[in-house]
Order: sequence, then structure tokens, then C-alpha cells
Amino acid sequence: MIHKKIKEAIQNYSEELTELRRMFHSEPELSWEEENTTAFICEYLENLGISYRRTKPTGVIANIIGGKPGKTVALRGDMDALSVEQIKKNLPYASREDGKMHACGHDAHTAMLLIAAKALNKIKDELPGNVRLLFQPAEEIAEGAREMVKQGAVEGVDNVFGIHIWSQMPTHKVSCTPGPSFASADLFKVTFKGKGGHGAMPEDCIDAAIVASSFVMNVQAIVSRTIDPKNPAVLTVGKMVVGTRFNVIAENAVIEGTVRCFDPDTRDHIERQIQHYSENVAGLYGASATVEYTRGTRAVINDEYSAKLVQKVATEAFGEDILYNEKPTMGGEDFSFFLEEVPGSFALVGSGNPEKDTKWSHHHGKFNIDEDALATGAELYAQYAWTYLTE
Repeated sequence: MIHKKIKEAIQNYSEELTELRRMFHSEPELSWEEENTTAFICEYLENLGISYRRTKPTGVIANIIGGKPGKTVALRGDMDALSVEQIKKNLPYASREDGKMHACGHDAHTAMLLIAAKALNKIKDELPGNVRLLFQPAEEIAEGAREMVKQGAVEGVDNVFGIHIWSQMPTHKVSCTPGPSFASADLFKVTFKGKGGHGAMPEDCIDAAIVASSFVMNVQAIVSRTIDPKNPAVLTVGKMVVGTRFNVIAENAVIEGTVRCFDPDTRDHIERQIQHYSENVAGLYGASATVEYTRGTRAVINDEYSAKLVQKVATEAFGEDILYNEKPTMGGEDFSFFLEEVPGSFALVGSGNPEKDTKWSHHHGKFNIDEDALATGAELYAQYAWTYLTE
């Protein structure tokens, strides 16, 4: 099922693929600020003769129309950077923007999808169906995919496929298993209000610091004592702001955190329990509590047919040794909003190589990718589209 012309094209475009990735890396743009990236993609597609439209405020939806009737498969690549300072400033393609960096691999995703589009466009007359190209903004703030769906990204689409470069996996390896891949990612904010006063007169006060501390120490029991251990979940308090001065008993405390899980019922349960714990801990001390719970990305659950098709494509294109069984991660991915609309799958392509110092965690200032992985990702995009349409 592997198309030889696609493989040859990706190989022939390998230098351009690396150049594109380095260009995007050196010119990072944050979520909803991807104006230059969007403009470049539009110009690139126009030169290929691929029809496209811009989404608002940034992003691109393009279509490769096949020479024969058939289904439509969508390929997604995200393109926003992070508010991270690049540590490796001696790289020839290091970020030129202070405090901004492609520290998650989205530069690679955009480059891989452009080259996949170029390869697929070369054989478009043979395609029994169409390929939708989704160059997505604002993944890092979990808003881009939902907004693209609103703007018709998957209308008329039968299947959707995405890729993420993964530094925790060896270079060239591919992982895509049916079922959970990325967790849902929610945010919560709890505000406790007590009664402030002089630090030497606690009897006249309600100490919000004590209330907040008690909540932090007790809230982990939601996961450890109220959830089935077979349903993994993480509740993390990442920020705590209490008080104003060393000798003033705090009147207010604000706690912020995140919740990660795979099961929708577990997600609902944790939200209810955070409200319950907040109110009861506050009541114990005579304080009050206000809870804001914001639902972010949903869990990425790979469709069985699509995931197995990815495995089939990968082994036929690169050999049996390509497959890797990466365990589900508690990280979040807004690709889940596409999967809510149409079936599909999300694959990880390894780029971790200790000899090239590319095993740093995503979102770290030293994050980088082994560029040998770029061709693997670009071909996987293109071969998946071809195979899905011809199955």
C-alpha cells in the first residue's frame, strides 16, 4: 500500500524539510500571534497550486483535491511556540525572539506537514479522494483546534490524523495504540476568604493561610481515596498566593492547579469533589470558598481502526522495528476536539537521541529534536493519507 513516489519525494525534499523546520524554529510566534507563520504557509501552498483559506485570526485550512472521487482525510500540524527562553543560543537556528521558543516541536510539525502536502500534491491525480490540511494555531493554550472546528475544519472529513514529535522516544520510532493517548487537562482556581488582622492577635482573625494549607494537604485524598485506582488521575496544585506582609494574618488565599485523567466520569467526579473539599475546609475554619473550574482539552482517545492503520502504514514504510509502545501520557492535547467530531488517531514520532542531546523534556529551554526524525514524520503523514483513501 506504500506509494513509492511519496517515499522518493520525501527523500528528495529532505534538505528543504530541515530548512523549513529551522526557519520556523528561529522565528517563533506565540498562540494567536502566528501571523508570519500563517502568511508563509499561504504563500507556500499558493506556489504549489493548493487551494487554501485562512482561519481567524491565524491558521490555514487547505485542500488537495484528488483526481478520483472518494473520502476525505484530514492531516493536522500545530504551529505555535511557547513563552520559554531558549538556553542553547549557539545553535545556528536559535530563536531570534527573546522569551519565545519552539520548545515542543510544533516547528517540526508545520514543516513536516508542508512537505507531506508537497509530496501528496505531486500524485494528486492518483488520489481517490481529498486531503484536508489543517495548520493549527494556539494548541499550547488549548484553543486552536476548537476554534478551527467552529470554522469548518472537519466539515465533510471522514478521518483525521495528527503527529507529535516526542523526545522521550528514540528517533524514528512510531507509537500509535488504540485507546487513551493524552489525558484531559482542566484548570481550577480556589479563592478562600478569611478575616485579616495583626499577626500578634490571631484570636481576632480567620487565617486564610491555614485554610489554604489545609486544603492543599487534604485535596490529594480525592485521587488517593475516592477514585478507582484503575482509572488514573493527577491533581496538582501549582500556584498558591497567600497574604500581603510577614506580620499580617492573611485574609485571602488563591490556589490554582490542574486535573488530568482519561475517563469522563472520573473528570466529573473530581470537579465535584474539589468544590466539596473547598467548601468544607473553609467551613471548618469559618472562612468562605469560591471555586472556578475550567475544562480544557478532552482526552485523546485513538480510534482502533485508525490506530491500527497507522501501525500498518509505519511498518510497511519503515519496517517492523519502527513500532514503539509508548504509554499514555497525562499531558494534554487539543487534537481531542477534532476527534470529538470525526474518528481518527494521534501518533508519536520519536526524536530522542542522547548523542545529539535531544532527549530534553518538552517545554524545557534546552528542548531540541533530532532532525533525522523529520522525514519519518513527513512520510507518515503522506503515506497515511494515501493508504486511508485507497483502503
